[in-house]
Amino acid sequence: MRLLLDTHVYLWSVTASRQLKNGVRDYLASAQIVYVSAASIWEIAIKARLGKIEGDPDALALAIEASGFQELPVTARHAAAVAKLPMHHTDPFDRLLLAQAFTEPLRLITADRALAVYGGAVTVI
Repeated sequence: MRLLLDTHVYLWSVTASRQLKNGVRDYLASAQIVYVSAASIWEIAIKARLGKIEGDPDALALAIEASGFQELPVTARHAAAVAKLPMHHTDPFDRLLLAQAFTEPLRLITADRALAVYGGAVTVI
């Protein structure tokens, strides 16, 4: 299975947060490949600058590979795919992650129940 982590799932993973249950950690460990999108680092950078979250974007970018994950760049094809998504959810970061999941294809791992409406490409933990 090829997975894409939503931003908060990535943060929980690298900070050893209790919000990421052991069963989910095992699920991630058993995946063929786990991606973290460059869009997630962009989201962290913006939200950290605005004081909405704590996190060092540089350190978190470096932690992708150190965590055994792979970076997923944002491509023009991903950006264009955002236009094809139904407007169930309007958060631009989530929409880009969804577009990447559908385009690659990958399974987006999230705790955001609002994304479940997008169907099989989304797993809500």
